[in-house]
Amino acid sequence: MSTEPVAASGTVHWIGAGLSTGSGLAALCDTAERVRLWHRTESRAADALGRLGLTGRAEPRAYTLPALVAELAPGDVVVSMLPAPEHAPLLAECVQRGAHFACSSYVSDAVLEQVPAAGKAGLVVLTEAGLDPGIDHLFAHALVARAREAIGDETPASYTLTSYCGGVPAVPNDFTYRFSWAPAGVLNALRSPARYIEDGAPTVAERPWEATRRHVVDGETFEVYPNRDSVPFVEQYGLPGAWTPRTFVRGTLRLEGWLRAWDGVFEELRTGDDDRIAALARELAAAHPTTDDDHDRVVLAVSLEVRAESGRTWAGGYLLDLVGDAEESAMARCVSRTLALGVRHILDGSLPPGLNRAAGTAARSEHWLRELARDGVEFTLRVDR
Repeated sequence: MSTEPVAASGTVHWIGAGLSTGSGLAALCDTAERVRLWHRTESRAADALGRLGLTGRAEPRAYTLPALVAELAPGDVVVSMLPAPEHAPLLAECVQRGAHFACSSYVSDAVLEQVPAAGKAGLVVLTEAGLDPGIDHLFAHALVARAREAIGDETPASYTLTSYCGGVPAVPNDFTYRFSWAPAGVLNALRSPARYIEDGAPTVAERPWEATRRHVVDGETFEVYPNRDSVPFVEQYGLPGAWTPRTFVRGTLRLEGWLRAWDGVFEELRTGDDDRIAALARELAAAHPTTDDDHDRVVLAVSLEVRAESGRTWAGGYLLDLVGDAEESAMARCVSRTLALGVRHILDGSLPPGLNRAAGTAARSEHWLRELARDGVEFTLRVDR
């Protein structure tokens, strides 16, 4: 890895102005020397800036990869709000031109392949810096650090860690859902098997919704199910080797009644091919449109309980429960402000070259959580000793 990080130029290229682009972009307009918003057309970029109250504070651009590359200078920061498969080609151009890269998505193999070259060139690659993944990582790292201090790294213990996040309608509807990202993405995530730890052993749910269970958060009952692969996060979250997981699951949270309301969707997921699922996504988008009058709610609940063999216990949890308003959705607030915070740390040189996630260490997690609270992303911490 390079010992000479590339100094940030002060120019930020924010690519995409979809549902998750919000007031974080305004925060960057306050701190960066220059911000360019790239969208499908220059007029749509200008419209997005107007909607965010940023007309004149950022420059609208029509996005194509060649057009971006033509304006990319060493030390610039590229922020990708594009679909995850488009990150790797974008990162490749950043590495070629000495620009830093940031996104809110999970790290893909295609992105990982380019991290060594980026690090060697002194460039920051920031990933998993949104809501989920992002704030959930911060919560988990902070809880694990507190539990380690209370129980001890070398003390034999067992633990349960659950991390559930969901975007739901602020006012429940018959569908029990509000699309905060592309319906096709929602459906394809449900088609992907989920791996997690239950009763001390790795478990796979081929159809994640079939593992749905009730989950009470702050007195309210939700429905939750596992997603993706939770198991690698045991190591990523720094849980001690002397501790044995009873339950370790990262998953999705839905309103009570979701499983019943989506029964017809699940039947399609069981039998439909790719073409049918793509058509279903379009049908659901048309049947359940997201309008400016439909405010969203984001709930993120991360809990850790540790029981030492001696009988000593520690338990704690973070809860984020935010409702969107007429100016901004809760999802856009959480994703964009977290990502903007990470970009600010690229600009000030405090992130090292190479791969970074929102939470690299417990200390960074605590620091970022304090900053997010100041930025208006509110949450609560509960500790039961």
